Amino acid sequence: MNYQSITTDGQLHQFCNELSQYEAIAFDSEFVAEHTYRPVLCLIQVAAGGRLAVIDAMALGDMTPFWEAVAEPGHQTVLHAGRGEIEFCLRAIGRPPAGLFDVQIAAGLIGAEYPAAYSTLVSRTLGQTIGAHETRTDWRRRPLSKRQIEYALNDAQFLLPLRDELQATLNRLNRLDWMAEEMEAWQGGIQRALSEDRWQRTSGNSGLDCRGMAIVRELWKWREGEAERRNTPVRRVLRDDLIVELARRRSADLQRIQMVRGLERGDLRRRLGEMAASIQRALDLPQSECPPTVRRERTPQHSVLGQFLFSALGSVCRQARLAPSLVGNPGDIRQWIDFRTARDNGDRRCDAVPKLARGWRAEFIGRLFDDLLAGKKAIHIENPASESPLVFEPRPA
Repeated sequence: MNYQSITTDGQLHQFCNELSQYEAIAFDSEFVAEHTYRPVLCLIQVAAGGRLAVIDAMALGDMTPFWEAVAEPGHQTVLHAGRGEIEFCLRAIGRPPAGLFDVQIAAGLIGAEYPAAYSTLVSRTLGQTIGAHETRTDWRRRPLSKRQIEYALNDAQFLLPLRDELQATLNRLNRLDWMAEEMEAWQGGIQRALSEDRWQRTSGNSGLDCRGMAIVRELWKWREGEAERRNTPVRRVLRDDLIVELARRRSADLQRIQMVRGLERGDLRRRLGEMAASIQRALDLPQSECPPTVRRERTPQHSVLGQFLFSALGSVCRQARLAPSLVGNPGDIRQWIDFRTARDNGDRRCDAVPKLARGWRAEFIGRLFDDLLAGKKAIHIENPASESPLVFEPRPA
């Protein structure tokens, strides 16, 4: 496999200057995220203009020239499941790569499995087989073997042919606009996740009142600071379930905190005072400064309705060559039901328009859901043995 190895600043600057002439830049990265607060970038593999290159990020340290090159407008950036690559770029220069095209999302928009592994897409779309023999490699170690480098390059060299095939199919299905919309929303979601407080995503916090959520927020902030100080993953500092348990107890008393199973580790024992102080800050907050919570009562009818609409979603997606999991999941359907029910009842607390009521999803599935709830369409089973046995028809007057 012919490729350029880039290990010096001079080589990197020259290569990045040359990237400006290409209409598409495909790249992948290898990083290690298990042991540090933020992932350690080890390697970047690039395919552009018929060239392959391996950039040794461990040898270089400062990868700013590369991120500047891929963020410069005027080309398409092709990735597979590229959230990690986008985050590296955003953290480095505050801008994402230009002209994003993620082949995993594109495949979902034409009916392939979503999310599909890179090797699966290459096999099913291009008829090529690539191995997965280096998936557990510690990419921080040097020197890299020929086998490791070839494995890494495989992750980049098929991206542009994949893009060509998928883009052509999207064009035939008139879904290029859908792809552009999806890329914009995906990129925006990644940017918001990095810039906004992420404490709301602490798992298991549903059911907490505003005071409990204030405790979650303070403990989450403490955990972030401690993880960054120690340069260790946040999960090694304090698990989400322990944060939620402390929030439920709503006590800054050290003896009560010590009784929580899971806090026996020596490093946590030494930090119990700091955790107690975080809890106390939340307990001392005025009610007006606690995070607002909006609880919506879900009736048994809502549960039945959600299951019904999820079945309808799967059937419609299969008929239209769309991956159902890309269009929406049961949580998205619950949010749509909450939104629709609230609006029908004149309740404006649910101001955020859910995913299934926006853009191409509203055109594709949201209107069908509206018609089903309004009784304008009916469902019947045409062929029980069919892959898509449900048929949607206008309801007779």
